[in-house]
Amino acid sequence: MPDPAPNAELMRSLGRLVRGLSALFWGLPAALLICFHTARAEVLQTFGVLPPLLITGLLAYGLKQLSAFQKQERVWQSALDRARLLSLINLGLSPFLYWSNRVPGNTFFLAMVIVMTFSGVLFMVALNLTLQRLGAMLPDESLRLDIKQFTAVNLNLLGVIFVLALIGVFLSFGHNLTLYRQISYLPQAIQYLLTGLETGGTAWLPLLLSLMPLAMTMALLWKTKEVILDNVFSAKANNW
Repeated sequence: MPDPAPNAELMRSLGRLVRGLSALFWGLPAALLICFHTARAEVLQTFGVLPPLLITGLLAYGLKQLSAFQKQERVWQSALDRARLLSLINLGLSPFLYWSNRVPGNTFFLAMVIVMTFSGVLFMVALNLTLQRLGAMLPDESLRLDIKQFTAVNLNLLGVIFVLALIGVFLSFGHNLTLYRQISYLPQAIQYLLTGLETGGTAWLPLLLSLMPLAMTMALLWKTKEVILDNVFSAKANNW
C-alpha cells in the first residue's frame, strides 16, 4: 500500500518536467524573434512591452516547472536556480527593448538592452549546464552522451558570441576603427571583420551565430522530453 503515493508524486513531477521542457522548447526561438524585433523593428510596437514580457515570462515558467523534479538533488537544483535567476533578470529587463526602440537616444535604455543581451547569452549557458545535470539523472545512456557532446559545442559557440557582443558594445559607443586600420601589422582578415562589425555586424553577426546553439539546445530539449515520455509510457505498459 505505501507504493502508490511515491509513484503518484513522481508522475506529477515528471508531468511538470515535460511541461517545462515544452515551454522552453517553444519559448526559446520565440524569445529570440520577439525580443530582436521589439528592439530593432516596428512590427510589434503596437503591443508595447507585452510581447517581450510574455515570452520571457514563458521561459521563467518553464524553468519553474523543472524545479519540481528531484528536489533533493542539490547539484541539479543549484544549476536550475542559476538559470531561473537569469530568466528573471531577462524578464525584468525585457521592457527596455521596447523603450529603447521608442527613445533611441536614451543612454540608460540602451545600457539596459546591452545588459539583457549579455544576460541572454549567460542564460543559454546556464540552460545548457542545467540540461547536463538533467541528463545525468535520466536512465538513458544515449541521451546522456548526446547532451554531453552537444552542450560542449554550444558552450564554445556561446563563448564566441559573448566575445563578439563585447566587441559590439565597444564599437557601439563610438570608438573609431580608423585607428585600427592604421596599424599596419593587423592581418587583413581582422580588418575586414572590424569593418563588417562597424557597418552593422554588431547586431546581425551575434544573432546569426546564436542560431546554431539555439537549434541544438532545442533539439536536446525535445529529445529529453521524448525520452521521458517513452519511459513513462513503457513503465505504464509494464504495470498493465
